[in-house]
Amino acid sequence: MSNTQYDLIVIGSGPAGEKAAIQAAKMKKSVAIIERHSVQGGVCIHTGTIPSKTLRETVLYIHGLRQRSVYGLMGGVKPDLTIKELMYRKGQVIQQELDVIAQNMARHRIEVIHGSGRLIGPDKVEVTNGESKKVFSAKAIIISTGTRPHLPSHIKFDSQFIYDAETIIDLDCIPRSLTIIGGGVIGCEYASIFAHIGVKVTIVDTRTQLLSFLDREIGEALTYLMRKYGISLVLGEVPETIVVEDESVVTTTKTGRTIRSERLLYAAGRTGNTETLGLKELGIETTSYGLIKVNDRYQTKVPQVFAVGDVIGFPSLASVSMDQGRLAAIHAFNEDDISCLNNLLPFGIYTIPEVSIIGETEESLVAAGQDYEVGVARYFELARGQIINDHDGMLKIIFDPKSKRLLGVHIIGERATELIHIGQAVATLGGSIDYFIETVFNYPTLTEAYKVAALDGLSRLESLR
Repeated sequence: MSNTQYDLIVIGSGPAGEKAAIQAAKMKKSVAIIERHSVQGGVCIHTGTIPSKTLRETVLYIHGLRQRSVYGLMGGVKPDLTIKELMYRKGQVIQQELDVIAQNMARHRIEVIHGSGRLIGPDKVEVTNGESKKVFSAKAIIISTGTRPHLPSHIKFDSQFIYDAETIIDLDCIPRSLTIIGGGVIGCEYASIFAHIGVKVTIVDTRTQLLSFLDREIGEALTYLMRKYGISLVLGEVPETIVVEDESVVTTTKTGRTIRSERLLYAAGRTGNTETLGLKELGIETTSYGLIKVNDRYQTKVPQVFAVGDVIGFPSLASVSMDQGRLAAIHAFNEDDISCLNNLLPFGIYTIPEVSIIGETEESLVAAGQDYEVGVARYFELARGQIINDHDGMLKIIFDPKSKRLLGVHIIGERATELIHIGQAVATLGGSIDYFIETVFNYPTLTEAYKVAALDGLSRLESLR
């Protein structure tokens, strides 16, 4: 029998909601999580981050078998590989993650209430489960309901020929060709995954540049490599019609260009899961995409109601959402606390190859009128790069030419999302590139790239004197 009154109620059990609940429990608060599905974890666990990244690792393993000739070996994978086989590992990982979440909830004595939550007051949540309704109250409420794919009404998403970013993992077969509408992070990640198992992939995007928030040199390198791996890029084109004809999907752009493929993935935008929360009645503001507006403490217009994670918009990263949830719980019960996120947020893009960045880009520094210098290390210069056969990878550092303080790090290549944290630590602590020059790195490793890049940057400075 559940209680009806708590210190904190969290609506949504994704990364943000889970960490918010655990933080409050560590502060000796009574906590309940409301989850509309029968299992916890949100989009991250079930249809987003975990499934897609597990699929990526599976594809990398398969691609590695096909590249055995690099090591003087012969062999490969069977040509009739099925989606079920590709997705086998996904199911295992999801179940293991669910077990960890359940253990965390039990260990911290967090009550999980299944049903759809709706705010009926600044301190009350009505939970509907089937035909039953029950009201719960709390001193603070944290909304972490996440987002869902934006699905235009003129497109018939049938999960047979046309998929969205969450149903794509339920493909019935490995298609010979795939059109992806949207060249954002999700679109580029899935394009890389499918291209590496032999699918002919075409990306259609209204923008003329992929992932324009990246440092331009890194973005151009990724674009080149995607084309190298057989991905067709139709940029600056607006898709006008998407229809199923003769067991295939036909996409026509406004300029009249026609693209035919066996399957289509629509990955252009996401919408906040907020329409049933009763926010309007409480005066809580949302954007046209259903995202909740909050202040720097994650508070809405109602002081005791907070919102965190993807449902508040940028940067919409699971890693950031976790800390947002933790901080919101702290702010909810400690008004004097001024804790905030480190501004040097790491961005990880799980394309093939990986891309990861922190800090300033060359373009942002030029726009700000700030002087800078760069240092570059290419993976083919590293013994480890030769060993793993990654000749395309690159690590780029950006630093202040006077103080040599590190301003940004941009990496494309194997283990980029792991390597970035070395640069993040140095930049966060206000360190200079001298740290990389004076530090001994294990040999052979990819981390040596930091030393090579720093020495390259130093030589550029000396050439200017």
